[in-house]
Amino acid sequence: MITTLIILIVTAALFVWGKIRSDIVALCSLLALLLTDVLTPEEALAGFSNPIVIMIAALFVVGGAIFQTGLAGMVSKRVLRFAGNSDYKLFLLVVSVTALIGSVLSNTGTVALLMPIVVSMAASSSLSVRRLLMPMAFASSIGGMMTLIGTPPILIAHNALVEAGERGFSFFTTLPVGILLLLFGIVLLWPLTRMLDRKDRREDDDSRSTVKSPKQLVTEYRLAENMYRVETNEKSAVVGKKLSELNITEQYAVTITEIRHRIVTPFRKSITQELPEAGSVLGDNDVLYLVGDFVNVSRFVEENGLNFLDRSSDDSIPSFSGKLKFDEIGMAEVVVLANSNIIGRPVKESGFRNNYNVNIIGIQRKDRYVVQNVKDEKIQSGDMLLVQGTWEDIDRLSRLQSEIVVIGQPSVEASKVPLEEKAPAAGIIMVLMVAAMVFNLFPPVVAVLMAAVAMILVGCFRSVRDAYRTINWESVVLFAAMMPLATAMEKTGTSELISSGIVGSLGSNGPHLVLAGIYLGTSILTMFISNTATAILFAPIALQAAASLDVSPYPFLVAVAVAASMCFASPFSTPPNAMVMSAGRYCFMDYVKVGLPLQVVLMVLMVFALPLLFPF
Repeated sequence: MITTLIILIVTAALFVWGKIRSDIVALCSLLALLLTDVLTPEEALAGFSNPIVIMIAALFVVGGAIFQTGLAGMVSKRVLRFAGNSDYKLFLLVVSVTALIGSVLSNTGTVALLMPIVVSMAASSSLSVRRLLMPMAFASSIGGMMTLIGTPPILIAHNALVEAGERGFSFFTTLPVGILLLLFGIVLLWPLTRMLDRKDRREDDDSRSTVKSPKQLVTEYRLAENMYRVETNEKSAVVGKKLSELNITEQYAVTITEIRHRIVTPFRKSITQELPEAGSVLGDNDVLYLVGDFVNVSRFVEENGLNFLDRSSDDSIPSFSGKLKFDEIGMAEVVVLANSNIIGRPVKESGFRNNYNVNIIGIQRKDRYVVQNVKDEKIQSGDMLLVQGTWEDIDRLSRLQSEIVVIGQPSVEASKVPLEEKAPAAGIIMVLMVAAMVFNLFPPVVAVLMAAVAMILVGCFRSVRDAYRTINWESVVLFAAMMPLATAMEKTGTSELISSGIVGSLGSNGPHLVLAGIYLGTSILTMFISNTATAILFAPIALQAAASLDVSPYPFLVAVAVAASMCFASPFSTPPNAMVMSAGRYCFMDYVKVGLPLQVVLMVLMVFALPLLFPF
């Protein structure tokens, strides 16, 4: 018992210190329990096979799919209309919706469902994501107090009452408690999270990414001003011919950057993208994206019987009105090093297309941008080349060519481009997952795993590697590695010593103080072990305390359920707290600064409110 207490205190101190990553601290705690023989290897590593831990990892994949398909962005734009330009309205909307969903869905599932949407909303508004994610996690736990199925501690308290021969809770017995907690939570969280906003601004100055997105590159190189869309028809001279036969670049000084094949059948209409290659064959009804001087493009169109897709209001130069898609074909910047053997060569002789299947469509040379007649430009040391190709080919270029440097990580940049055509599938899978959890069709972990695998199989990610990349392993390891500490506290009797000591010292001072003691003991213990384990431990103690005082057990058991669920001062006390830790870039002390005052105020509120709602 002494060893467990020492490890507990040191672990808590390291979390507060904050100089070592939380997951590493948790792993050190696990190893300490293992090396001191407090736990067996099987007990120490059991957390990594716990269903909750597996479910958290799978939920990150589901949330990643919602992001990757652009579904989060679509939903967030609609939600933002209700909030308008008010940050406070947005905060109210996030907290209220989270609590409502959390009342019928597990708090873990609620956070997984809303986290990508909330992050997208924050990105589209002026409000820091740090001021939304932590309140969202807290609200998911508060919402769970509104119904019988909202959170496991309520079910544990209900079961304890039934086993003791008392009448159990109805579905909405704790609804007044949940509403009271939500109102006070909203009032307190808005001012408490201001400190997170200030810290976030300082970090943003240091962590702002310098890698440009494909859309930013299009704007910077002014491609849209030099790009034209033309379509072929059955009478076009280019139909049925390979690009190598047409030699368009040499004859017209025009570059084809993309070909879109439009296929129309009685049952469906589809469009496929193709990067132009020597062997590409142009077909009827194809759309060509051309870059070049308008005079040259116009000559190419007239001589080959093509039509401009874009129109201008004054019948002059057409204005590009198309939408560039970067699902499969991407863009990146490449820096030419001083030792490169392509220096002095024209772009057409650089070998980029033949060797790497990517095209050079622009050059940044100091403050000048070249996008016309690029093929004849001689490459110079320090040039920034704008290359276009499939994301896989750009990634291969970054790994195989040592005389250039590809800015950023193409595989990572590709994962940021939404697969919007998969958004309906992702939405359907998400709805089915929620339905399976609400109606108990499958165990929650099975429902979430099925959803995660389905997201991968239907193509919501470009690759399985992208799916794994969405998992925040710091949160997963933190939660899994802290579970053995709960086992050690129960195994050595440390938990029972703490709980019985609190109740024993207050038993003679009346029901209000005993209620406060049970609430405080449950709240403290939940900071170090799971809320479910704490509720199981304190439920019989609450029943015994009520019996010894000859009063109703209801306020005591509701107090246990509330205290076990309302633990906000620690990132690993509940799964939602751990899930938002990395996305919000929170440290342990952030939870203490925001969560502890809220937790204390709610404790005082409940000590006075519970005897009024559930008389002794």
